[in-house]
Amino acid sequence: MASETDRLIERLAREAEPVRRLAPPLHRAAIWLAVVAAALAAVIFAFADLDVFARRAADEKMTLELIGTVLTGILATIAAFELSLPDRARSWALLPLPGLALWIASSGYSCWRHWLTYGPDGWEIGESWNCFRFILGASLPLAASLVFLLRRARPLAPLPCALMGGLGVAAIAAFALQFFHPFDVTFMDLAVHLVSVAIVVGAVGATERLSERRLALR
Repeated sequence: MASETDRLIERLAREAEPVRRLAPPLHRAAIWLAVVAAALAAVIFAFADLDVFARRAADEKMTLELIGTVLTGILATIAAFELSLPDRARSWALLPLPGLALWIASSGYSCWRHWLTYGPDGWEIGESWNCFRFILGASLPLAASLVFLLRRARPLAPLPCALMGGLGVAAIAAFALQFFHPFDVTFMDLAVHLVSVAIVVGAVGATERLSERRLALR
């Protein structure tokens, strides 16, 4: 046993290369969020109808919904970077809960108000499939870039980290959707939004679980 340990030490001394220390989690999260914000801003200014968005954003309920959505995305992303480190407590997963609660509550109120106005017509699928495709389509590149950065830290518990990352990118995609969403959220919209967010979170979590199993089999 001692000889094997000695050989391992000799090999590490001969072949090991210096490892560059990662920046603090908050710093890395801020850089990723800044890059994503710049990319989304370019797309929004190029393709969104900002006059329509400005009229919708004048509604206080809409403002709360936007704040809740983007806050969920930011806090979930920060939590993912924190959970990527082995010495961080699992309680970091609770960080996005205030934003998530505000997002769901404000969207639920909008649904209720829409139902009072339109009655059963508020349950029609309408343009909700476009929302579904938008959130999934926007989340894929965001999730790929975020997972790549999170894996650099080699988290010991990758699943909670991945779930927070999935929630973060899905919430950011849902926030961007509001700039292209010409009407208030209906019950069907909210259901489709939540399903698409759940799919993104589940897909990122499943990807990390499969990756973890592959490493364990090596």
